Amino acid sequence: MSFVVYILFSDSLGKFYVGQTQNLDSRLRMHNGRRVNFTAKGVPWKLFYTFECSDRSTAMQLESKIKKRGIKRHLQDLGLQ
Repeated sequence: MSFVVYILFSDSLGKFYVGQTQNLDSRLRMHNGRRVNFTAKGVPWKLFYTFECSDRSTAMQLESKIKKRGIKRHLQDLGLQ
């Protein structure tokens, strides 16, 4: 089973959001359909970057690591920001 850690960006808020899922297309539709409370105000969200993970445990660890470091800092570390 493959999981994805994803980073979204909202132009209207100027903010990033990180999450993990097994079905990225469905999850992105949920964010942009305002069915996720935390991201409802930032619609439309654009997919900025993804990381493939082999299992949910790995995805959850990476998501936590990115949140602790800060999304912008993590992207800077990767040379993406």
